[in-house]
Amino acid sequence: MGTLAHRLHHPYDAPGSTTPCACEPPQLLADRADGTVVRSGRVVAKAHAADSDREALAARLALAAAPQLTGILLAPLTAPGPAGTAEAASRPVTFWPYGAPVDPKAPHAAPWAEAAVLLARLHRTVPPLPPPLPPMRGPVKAARAVARMNAALPDGGATLPVRAAWRALPGWARGEAAPPAGRACFLCHGDLHLGQLVRHPAPDGPWLLIDVDDAGWGDPAWDLARPAAWYAAGVLAPEDWLLFLEAYRSAGGPAVPAEGDPWPQLDVPARALTVQTAAVALAKCAAEGREPDVMEQLMIDSCARIATFPPELAAGSAS
Repeated sequence: MGTLAHRLHHPYDAPGSTTPCACEPPQLLADRADGTVVRSGRVVAKAHAADSDREALAARLALAAAPQLTGILLAPLTAPGPAGTAEAASRPVTFWPYGAPVDPKAPHAAPWAEAAVLLARLHRTVPPLPPPLPPMRGPVKAARAVARMNAALPDGGATLPVRAAWRALPGWARGEAAPPAGRACFLCHGDLHLGQLVRHPAPDGPWLLIDVDDAGWGDPAWDLARPAAWYAAGVLAPEDWLLFLEAYRSAGGPAVPAEGDPWPQLDVPARALTVQTAAVALAKCAAEGREPDVMEQLMIDSCARIATFPPELAAGSAS
């Protein structure tokens, strides 16, 4: 993958050129079961999950390249040719321009308002778009997180509140049914968090959303659910949550009303993201042989609280 990214970084080099290259060695940015990401210069190569639906991925790549999404989603690059490695043959590989990510060491500078505006613009985008676009995969990712936790801790008592909170969700939030009528017709990112934003061109270009692996039609409240869940659990500061929410509303985002209480729309997705986050945390703790840290424990404790909530609490929820 590093070789492929490097080749795309130097598209005009003559074949067989012996001119020394001043580029730094390819850099591994992420290596997970659902994606391996390598950077070479201005190019990033991503090997997607082996079980990726390639037709759906192609539709999502077309979405990222659509003119209507310019300035909202980072557009992919053209691949340099047929993949030539065993890894690439078993896993689809895509290529992207490098963008500067959010600095995890500067939480005070986190672009919450910018993220909210990008989401509002995404949610307001209407056809024509490259068809056919699949459903947003947010609920499917939550279900996979719970399955991962159950596999890692099949008899773990620590998982009981997370499992209870999961069972208390309506079926559509568990990926077992269609979303409520009228809530599934919006273009969604599907996995919004601060790691899904970059500045392009780096380092000072505008913020853009990246990673369309889960994008599609769905309930736009899902894209607000992770910061909502963090706020409810005490992980995200109230001022950051209010900044995010008000920026989204000011930009005309359709996920919540322009005024008043947003929680009837956010409640179920926020509970689902709470469960997903807690489940991933417990699976990681089991794999690493450690106890949950403070932030992880806050999400697990939140599951114990929301397990007592009825699934009908949110307006329009469906079992």
